[in-house]
Amino acid sequence: MAAPVSFARITPEDRPPFTVAYERKGAGEPIVLLHGIGHHLQAWHPVSDILAASHEVISLDLPGFGASPALPGDSPYDLDSVLPLLTAAFTELGAHRPHVVGNSLGGLLALELGRRRAVRSVTALSPAGFWTPAERRYAFGVLRGMYAGAQALPEPMVESLARSALGRASLTGTIYAHPGRRSADAVVAETRALRDAPGFASTLAAGRGVRFTDDVPDVPVTIGWGSRDRLLLPRQGIRAKHTIPGARLVRLPGCGHVPMNDDPALVARVVLDTVR
Repeated sequence: MAAPVSFARITPEDRPPFTVAYERKGAGEPIVLLHGIGHHLQAWHPVSDILAASHEVISLDLPGFGASPALPGDSPYDLDSVLPLLTAAFTELGAHRPHVVGNSLGGLLALELGRRRAVRSVTALSPAGFWTPAERRYAFGVLRGMYAGAQALPEPMVESLARSALGRASLTGTIYAHPGRRSADAVVAETRALRDAPGFASTLAAGRGVRFTDDVPDVPVTIGWGSRDRLLLPRQGIRAKHTIPGARLVRLPGCGHVPMNDDPALVARVVLDTVR
């Protein structure tokens, strides 16, 4: 069951205040869930209840995505700017050095937080940053196409398409291996989240020069990659393992780029194995 979405006003010492939307459920050691670019915290709904049986689970809408407003003024969306905002949000929400799980952009952020020893453990699902220049151009081109499509389609057409498995595949088949398993309401909501994301363009622009090239020592790290990821190809997981030799690399059979809906039980088990 989804928890109510709440809002927190974050006031970092050296940056303008900003607001984040979040859901909180469960009790125990905190696990923070970070979504990918153009998505929202509801992407984690298939697994958050499983995790909440043994842990406090906090799902965040990243700044400029979902219900979180854009950052104030001309605040940048690059890693060095966003990471301190996330750690300030963790502190405000009472989650000091949480376990962090991220998908895509969220996976990259989770690994960077681990490298800075700001978290207890990292589970990164198809994290960004392990691409070649050609693979990055391909992924960014696909994302721009999805964004343009979400903006161009009238909402009644999105609602109509979402009623059928074929229509859900046309809307979300790039990120899910089994888009027909996603509910019609969820597909409409995530298409709307992509369409209305004020942080999309700035975040994508900031990612043009990003590559993750450093080890993450002294923090347990698991990298999971869907065998049917069509956006960030599974071979990038091998590069991630070479970059972070101590990481556990886990194949997610039959899963796409956003594996939480394709196989919630498997994803939850991978997360809990890392946390333990």
